[in-house]
Amino acid sequence: MRLVLAAIALTLAAPAIAAPAPKVATTSFAQLKTPLPLPYDEAANAKAQVAAARARAKAQHKLLLIDLGGNWCLDCRLLAGTMELPELRGFLAKHYEIVTVDVGRFDKNLDIAAQYGLNGHFGGGVPSVLIIDPKTNALKNAGRTAALADARTLSPQALADWLAGWTK
Repeated sequence: MRLVLAAIALTLAAPAIAAPAPKVATTSFAQLKTPLPLPYDEAANAKAQVAAARARAKAQHKLLLIDLGGNWCLDCRLLAGTMELPELRGFLAKHYEIVTVDVGRFDKNLDIAAQYGLNGHFGGGVPSVLIIDPKTNALKNAGRTAALADARTLSPQALADWLAGWTK
């Protein structure tokens, strides 16, 4: 009986487990559809887009993913191309409301990054990916927002695993 109670207590104390990442068949970025996407709209009203995405995320009980980057950035475009893979696209749509924000050459929309504690070159470059709890507007991945800034050194599966790691 004590073992059963201990097991129940341990289960209740354990952190929420992230949803498992889908298996990505693409093993190399060279296999991505070309040309790679240009995901950042330079003329967009980023503040309005972020606010609308946050409202949708909150209403749909999803996380908000803010992708800060620029179309000049290969790592940003590799991330975007990977996120468009069919096996990952559905997973992301289920768990995230995604908005891309053009930061130019670190001279545009910096107020959005600053709202979540990021300044300057975001401590590691772009893409800087912000995982936000839309209910509290709190940054869930503080200290790890630039983890994908060297996306080209990873694999499509590693990117999928990282993105899945924040879901529950």
